Amino acid sequence: MEYALGLDFGTSSVRACLLDIHSGQMIATAICAFEGGVEGTYLDKNDPLLARQSPLEYLRSMEVAVKETVKDFLSNGHVVNDIIGIGVDATGSTPIPVKQNMLPLVALPEFENNLNAYAWLWKDHTAIKEALEITEKASKNRPEYLAKCGGNYSSEWFWSKIWHCHNVDPQTFAAADSWIEQSDFIPATLAGIKDVSQVKRNICAAGHKAMFSDAWGGLPDKEFLASLHPALAALRDRLYDVAYTFEETLGYLSGEWAERLGLPEGIPIAVGALDAHVGAIGAGVRDGVFVKIIGTSTCDIMAFPETLAPDDFPGVAGIVNGSVLPGHIGVEAGQAAVGDLLNWWVQHVLKKEVDYHKVLTDKASKLKAGESGLLALDWNNGNRNILGDQQLSGLILGQTLATTDFEIYRALIEATAFGALKIIQLVESQGVKINEVIATGGIGHKNEMFMQIYADVIGYPVRLVENPQTVAIGAAIMAAVAAKKDSSEFRTVQDAVNRLSVASDKTYFPVEEEHVVYKHLFELYSQLHNTFGDSHEEGLYNVMKELIEIRTKRSYR
Repeated sequence: MEYALGLDFGTSSVRACLLDIHSGQMIATAICAFEGGVEGTYLDKNDPLLARQSPLEYLRSMEVAVKETVKDFLSNGHVVNDIIGIGVDATGSTPIPVKQNMLPLVALPEFENNLNAYAWLWKDHTAIKEALEITEKASKNRPEYLAKCGGNYSSEWFWSKIWHCHNVDPQTFAAADSWIEQSDFIPATLAGIKDVSQVKRNICAAGHKAMFSDAWGGLPDKEFLASLHPALAALRDRLYDVAYTFEETLGYLSGEWAERLGLPEGIPIAVGALDAHVGAIGAGVRDGVFVKIIGTSTCDIMAFPETLAPDDFPGVAGIVNGSVLPGHIGVEAGQAAVGDLLNWWVQHVLKKEVDYHKVLTDKASKLKAGESGLLALDWNNGNRNILGDQQLSGLILGQTLATTDFEIYRALIEATAFGALKIIQLVESQGVKINEVIATGGIGHKNEMFMQIYADVIGYPVRLVENPQTVAIGAAIMAAVAAKKDSSEFRTVQDAVNRLSVASDKTYFPVEEEHVVYKHLFELYSQLHNTFGDSHEEGLYNVMKELIEIRTKRSYR
């Protein structure tokens, strides 16, 4: 008997699971929510773009989740000596400032209340100004950098956030010997690595978030970084020159963490990866499959054999060799707010508890497409793709004095589905054939109306994987691949994915009558999309940006 431990660090919790690497059966699992702030995230009432987390909380919650999983595992008659590997995924870009010995700055007394010393969560958008300048300078001097990340550099990503830290808090920036992604920090900590320069960084985060590519020797060159700020060029020497795929072993479980988790010392730990890409692994990604990982935001993932991959094209969030499957080109896109958009409406605006989602869903499911007369844009957290513009905001059109809360709730779901279709059409415009759409993530398992709307809007059958812990299972598959790399257990990485990924138990088929109406609504959505979001259109491109500028000036008076 052989089992792999998968650890999935999402936006608000960590999930652990133990997977039988021969049958693909999940044997035990547990979840631990992050504590502190708002559902584990520290916010700033004066700056809606700020979102930080404590890396120390990652370690506490991981210990709880793993112990509960191991307890369940043992109670069913299994033994921990049969656990052969550990795989870790995490959100990104979520960079953490650390000392040379891997100690996060927040662990030092002088930084414990300084949010700039925390982990800069993926959905922190405080670095919009820096992202725009990186895009502008790269487009003139290093266009090849932008070609690999869809044409725009994002405020969600590594260099924007680190540069913003320097600009707003140079003391914290100077105190950090280096910065490390959450998806590298967790496995390196488990392995007991005490020197940040010795950490094997993962190609997934490096390629999609930090402009890393072997084509130009790794990270952006020092001349380009110096054109942004000399401090960034100096930092490059304290980062890394090589990035690895998850089939490589990062290290082995240290004695300290073996004792804390109740596991044997020396278990191999795979190189880390980003949660969305690992979710695609758990869902069974392969050529021709479009995987949607639907959560607080969404990520869309495709993987192509190198010989079949499309050329670089604008509008996505990265085209990276090895980021999803070794030997494949990974393409990532996505939307910056989906679950977060619905939670904004229910909890922030309506001031209701989480269970009010069901109340709204029960009422909204009785509506037909277009019945509410509403149309929305899904940009409350900016547009990740295809516009790559964080200076865009939400919009709900068509309200009357009779408009209800559940009608708006449905319109917001429809907006996210329209945004998803925009991305699918972009990918298909590159000559890519999509054979099926697979969805995974908690929302799909909680809300059938949500899934049916997606099928009706997209016009494709949408297959939902049966286990909501798909991402954690993907992390366990990573662990199995790394642990068995030199054995004959799996012929290829794709073989491991095909054998161990989560099966699907439900497919949502488009209803033709609804799809016809949604095609018309999508045309109207596209008009709004281009009018407010496309600088090349004669429209209202300036409006949202000027509103944000006015708000920012007034907020800091």
